[in-house]
Amino acid sequence: MSEVTMCGVDMHDNNLVCRMVVGKGEAETKRYGNTDSGRKHMFGDLKGVSMKHGGGRIVIGYEASTHGFCLYDDCRDAGVECFILAPTKMRKSRKDQKKKTDEADAQLILETIKGHILAGNELPSIWIPDDKTRADRETVRARLDLGTKLTTVKTQVQTLLKAHRMRKPVGVDNTWTKPYRKWLVSLSGDWPALATLVRQVKNIEEEIVILDLEVKKLSQDKRYALPSKALVDNIQGVGLLTAMVYLTEMGDLSRFANRQKVGSFLGLVPSSNETGETADRKGHITREGSFRVRRVLCQATWSHVTHGGVEAPSYNRIVKRNPKHKKIAVVAVMRQLGVRMWHIGLEAQRRANVFKDVIKNMEVKHVA
Repeated sequence: MSEVTMCGVDMHDNNLVCRMVVGKGEAETKRYGNTDSGRKHMFGDLKGVSMKHGGGRIVIGYEASTHGFCLYDDCRDAGVECFILAPTKMRKSRKDQKKKTDEADAQLILETIKGHILAGNELPSIWIPDDKTRADRETVRARLDLGTKLTTVKTQVQTLLKAHRMRKPVGVDNTWTKPYRKWLVSLSGDWPALATLVRQVKNIEEEIVILDLEVKKLSQDKRYALPSKALVDNIQGVGLLTAMVYLTEMGDLSRFANRQKVGSFLGLVPSSNETGETADRKGHITREGSFRVRRVLCQATWSHVTHGGVEAPSYNRIVKRNPKHKKIAVVAVMRQLGVRMWHIGLEAQRRANVFKDVIKNMEVKHVA
């Protein structure tokens, strides 16, 4: 009977540190360049080892990082099974954290894979989005990032004006109105630092207009048309950008079994630290999952509460009980909004039937 060949990979910009093992045998360390030829060499070695032991399954695991899904795609093309593991869910002792080396990290990944393959342990793997979802995410993320950049540059302008005790003229009531911008331009002639910031504001705003059109165009795609419209039409405070950030970051909403899984993925559930006689000790929210979704949910929450949305009474009830718990109230409403968006979006996705083919082709299932 053939045995499973397993490999834990600690991936860096220039190299791959691998710990390889066949079944319950002794693991060995090999290093490869993180290049096309280096990865092909790694696959060749793994297949060679596998053939010596009957040509069984080949399983690779590595931690999710800024390197994205490149290694996963290469594994898929090479016919190798691959899991991407969530770093926040990897069980690391304090001793492991104090003696961190590339080889030790690769060994930890290998042990996690072995525990899953040989003992059936739960694998902290992430959901792998299809190619279209990845591309759509980049468009929406670019638009979201531009909003952050615009806020940063405008803050720099305000800081510069305050540092030089410059006050806006009488009659210019609102910041960033046409009169205010005209005043900034008049100052820019003798103030190069201000001039470059004003130009940056203008350029970013022009790019935002372009990407807003791209996001709107994307929202009309078959995959997002019904869900995005349902979210915008049914939830107070949720605009098109918020809806598209939610849908692209969450992906296939049917992969979540219940509201608890949604809250956990969003990182909006309290952490726990229970031991001995202390049975219900809760801490701050976990902040796992996409920070982008939490960001837009926070913005939507304030709009929702301000304009008396469905979840506004929850916020008011918590604040009335303790006025110092406004942040807790905001997080509670964020979680409620996130879950309600899941319910509405899931129903719309099912009616549109947009992920039917994607689900059939998925090689790695989400483990919450």
